[in-house]
Amino acid sequence: MRRTSKLTRVAVGVASIALAATACGGTSDSDSSSSKEDLGLAIAYDIGGKGDQSFNDAAYAGLQKAQKEFGYKTADIEPTEGETDADKEQRLASLAKQGYNPVIGVGFAYGPAMDAVAKKYPDTTFGIVDSVVEGDNVASLVFAEQEASYLAGVAAAKATKTNTVGFVGGVDIPLIHKFEAGYKQGVQDTNSKVKVVSQYLTQTAEEGGFSSPDKGKAAAEGQIEKKADVVYQAAGLSGQGVIEAAAKAKVWAIGVDSDQYQQEALAAYKDYILTSALKDVGGAVYALAQSVDNDKPLTGVQTFDLKVDGVGLAESNPKMTEIPGLTDAVAKAKAGIIDGTIKVKTE
Repeated sequence: MRRTSKLTRVAVGVASIALAATACGGTSDSDSSSSKEDLGLAIAYDIGGKGDQSFNDAAYAGLQKAQKEFGYKTADIEPTEGETDADKEQRLASLAKQGYNPVIGVGFAYGPAMDAVAKKYPDTTFGIVDSVVEGDNVASLVFAEQEASYLAGVAAAKATKTNTVGFVGGVDIPLIHKFEAGYKQGVQDTNSKVKVVSQYLTQTAEEGGFSSPDKGKAAAEGQIEKKADVVYQAAGLSGQGVIEAAAKAKVWAIGVDSDQYQQEALAAYKDYILTSALKDVGGAVYALAQSVDNDKPLTGVQTFDLKVDGVGLAESNPKMTEIPGLTDAVAKAKAGIIDGTIKVKTE
C-alpha cells in the first residue's frame, strides 16, 4: 500500500499538528513533517463528537488500536454545530487530499458527502458507519442493531418488577427504529405481559436528539413516572441523561453501542447500568484500517452481526447474574438468533 516502512511509520507517529482550516472542525492528529505517503486512518465524528461514551468513542477506540498496531499518523475530527452536507464534504475531501487512507465518516449523516467525495478520490478507501454508499472505493460498515437490542429486551423483561420498561430513541429515523423493534420483540418474546413505553427525542438530528443529555433525562423521567423500571436508550450523547435519570430513581438503565458500565465518565451511575447493547464500531473501524494496511481494502456492504460478534450484550455488571433466569434467557436468545430460529424484526 502507499506507506513507508514500518520503522519510518513508527517514527513519524509521535508528534502532532492541527489539520488545515478546511477540515471544518476540531481535530487531533500527529506529525506535520511526514509526507503524504505516511498518512493512515482518519475518522470524522458524528453528532456529539468524542466523549459521548458511546458511538463516537467506540470509533475512536478503533482508531487508537490501528494507530498502535500500524504505527502511522491518524486524525480524528469533531463535527461543528449546524453544519451542512457541504461542510462534511469539505472535511472528507481535505482528509483525502492530505493523504489519509482510509477516511471514515462515523454516522449515516455522512452519506451524501461521501457519495460525492469518494468519486473524486478513487485511490482513497472510504468507510461510512451506519449507512450504505455505493462506490468501488467505499466500505459501508453496517450493523445488526436489532439483534443486540433483542437481547437487551430479553434482559429488560427478566429484570422488570413493574412489568413496564422504557425505550428512548434519539431521533425518529429508520436506524433507531431497528433498535426499538428488536428491543420490543425481545421483551414480548420473553414476557408478553410487559409493556414497552417508547419516546423519540426529536424528529431530526439537527434538533439535538443525539446530543442533548437534558432531553434524554426528561424523557426517562417521564417514563419512570409511568412505572418503567428499566429504560433502554439509543440516543448517543443524550443517553447520558437517561442513565442519570435512571440512577437517580434507582431503576435500571440499559446502555448502547459501548459497554457503558465500564465508561469512566459514567462511573457515578454504573450500579444502575444493567447492561449495554453492544455495537462494535471500533472493531469495524479497525477492520477497515487493517484491510487497507494489508493492501486488500474492504469495499461494499460489510455487515457486523451476532454471528461475527459485531453486536452483542455486555456482561460487565455482576448484578446481571443475580436476576433469576436472565443470563440463561439471554444465552438462549443469542443462540436462537445465530442459528436462525429467532428472526428479529427491523421495524
